[in-house]
Amino acid sequence: MSGTIIKAARNTTNAPQDLGPYTQTVAFSHYNNISAQLPVDPKTGKMVSGDVKVQARQCLNNLKAIIESIGHVMDDMVKATIFLKDMADLEAVDAVYREFFPSYLPTRTTLAVAALPLDAQVQIDAIISNGEGTFPQAPCALVKLARNSDKAPHNPLSTHTVAFSHYNNIGAQLPVDAASGQLIAGGIKEQAGQCLRNIKTVLESIDVPFDDIVKVNIYLTSLADLEAVNEVYTTFFPDSAIARAVAYLPARSVIRATALPLGAQVQMDAVISHGDGTPPQLVEDRHNLVISARNTDKAPRSPLHCQTVAFSHYNHLTAQLPIDSTTGKILAGCIKEQTAQCLSNIKAIVESIDHVMDDIVKVNIQVKNIADLDAVNAIYTKYFPSYLPARTVIGVSELPAGALVQMDAVLSNAESTPPLV
Repeated sequence: MSGTIIKAARNTTNAPQDLGPYTQTVAFSHYNNISAQLPVDPKTGKMVSGDVKVQARQCLNNLKAIIESIGHVMDDMVKATIFLKDMADLEAVDAVYREFFPSYLPTRTTLAVAALPLDAQVQIDAIISNGEGTFPQAPCALVKLARNSDKAPHNPLSTHTVAFSHYNNIGAQLPVDAASGQLIAGGIKEQAGQCLRNIKTVLESIDVPFDDIVKVNIYLTSLADLEAVNEVYTTFFPDSAIARAVAYLPARSVIRATALPLGAQVQMDAVISHGDGTPPQLVEDRHNLVISARNTDKAPRSPLHCQTVAFSHYNHLTAQLPIDSTTGKILAGCIKEQTAQCLSNIKAIVESIDHVMDDIVKVNIQVKNIADLDAVNAIYTKYFPSYLPARTVIGVSELPAGALVQMDAVLSNAESTPPLV
């Protein structure tokens, strides 16, 4: 890896520690990734007693403590992801969430999952803007651009799109018609198409092409619907003649939810390259700051996504299943063997672009059985023996291809991506 930008990995005693092999907050360049926070009291190291409101408040207080420990404020948050054990708790969680964001609202994704660590009812992670950059970057008073479009459905607790520096996050889009505010009629194909149209509408409202998407997360209540979703997905990607010419497809993760807001069958969010940056950065022609999408034969390939998509100082990896790239089949074996295969696939991708595992800033893990987490951690720490990235872990009722574990990652990219010459 070239470049001299330093990763800043930090912990504070004001938030829970020693709950797993992760760092609370890892900053690189103009973004900061915060590990999922559980409703644990940092003074006792134990889960707080009380209902879901008490748990949600503790999660948000823990996020606030981490954010303030590095000289930031809650309004620096760009995106929050809320994981619930029971979607029926969303209204109660929202009541607490409003207390922490009385005016500005980050983008947001909400889903219910099969299980959370420590049997929590709620867990929240976050991405925050980091205007000061990381050494040796000079601090810059970058402006956060939070915008909504009247042509996409509104969520009273989420902004459609929040851009900061050279990245932009789109709040999770449900299959809701903007005019009626209701779920559209039809089956999974109609719902998937509506999610993607809503994302496209948001991007068009800020004059950003659809093919500037670098990562898509698809949340499904039934993995049996994935084939139908993929059929619709391929009618949206690639979107432009330029993207079709190079067969560009964003990185992607598919995650099984037990429930989604409004009873939807599918929900999608996206990470967007933002070549023109945010003021006072100089406007660049977004077609001159290159999206660098790459694949290696040493990890499983798919016609539906690129393995790794870099833009500016970050690189997004597609979710890796425990697939042996030589056979194309899920590795037979226990959770430890499958965990090692996922991490070996990630390592192969990382090394194929001349990076190392210590360049990873965030890992997201989905496990079929949350009771397997100790076994996952035993393997995980072999791949991260000293530095630990930020991390989010959820339990899911099912994974693609019957896997026991799946992981994706966000990678620092100090060398950035070049302008065309």
